[in-house]
Amino acid sequence: MSSIISVQDLSKEYDNGFKALKNINLEIEQGEVIALLGPNGAGKTTLISIICGLVSPTSGQVLVGGNNVIKDYRKARSMIGLVPQEIALEPFQSVMNGMKFTRGLFGKRPDAELMKDILMRLSLWDKRDAKTMELSGGMKRRVLIAKALCHEPAVLFLDEPTAGVDVELRKDMWAVIEQLKAEGVTIILTTHYIEEAEAIADRVGIIRKGDLLLVEQKETLMQRMGQRQMVIELSEPIIAIPKNLKPFNLEYSSEDLTLTYSYEASGERTGIASLFTELSNAKIILRDVQTHQSSLEDIFVDLIGDKS
Repeated sequence: MSSIISVQDLSKEYDNGFKALKNINLEIEQGEVIALLGPNGAGKTTLISIICGLVSPTSGQVLVGGNNVIKDYRKARSMIGLVPQEIALEPFQSVMNGMKFTRGLFGKRPDAELMKDILMRLSLWDKRDAKTMELSGGMKRRVLIAKALCHEPAVLFLDEPTAGVDVELRKDMWAVIEQLKAEGVTIILTTHYIEEAEAIADRVGIIRKGDLLLVEQKETLMQRMGQRQMVIELSEPIIAIPKNLKPFNLEYSSEDLTLTYSYEASGERTGIASLFTELSNAKIILRDVQTHQSSLEDIFVDLIGDKS
């Protein structure tokens, strides 16, 4: 796949000396879903704002479809749909008229079938004549997505798209994102919901204090940095962990009668066979064994942690 967005040596420093972004380099491929994760103030929204032409960078450049977002602003911006964090809609305007107006701003001719298709996919067709002030917060969020899609962008930015949305609506939006991806739309998502990135992203980027710490395939990241835990339930309590088991760094819970063993998910040798041999030598009787794979959230917390 070719890069549809190219971010090259991008930095942003404000007049007060605050460095929001520090030498960011990022290539985003056409048709992929990439999730940008990071704590508040990490630089996610600043990065999106620069790519969308809303904020000027201090240095570096951004290309969208080969168009420089500053020199070729109109061409670059016409390829982008943006769903901002804040809900800013004309309260007395109907859903349909708002979409028509936005499409017109991009110089697109009216297309009633397209408008209907977008509204149907977002479960808004029955609200097409409703004023936005009459809609719930979740519905307003859907209207923002509809307006971002109405000029048929090749790239869609979703800045915290499911903030304040209930679980059912969130899953509906995930389904819409999957459909857009299947149609070849490139999607860049920022989110505080780690499970959102885990559910729909192809790649994950983690930003902290203006630095892009990593960008990696989700599965590769989870395999490389994830850990597995094996929880061993004992048939009876033990006074202390036997000496022959000390090298395994087991954690013992007298309350749950469990021994927990952590090991690298990608390691060639897990040490499990040796552990069971030593458990047998220590005459420890097992009741049950369970394993747990680190989630993307576990990895995110480890990377950000108290460094944020």
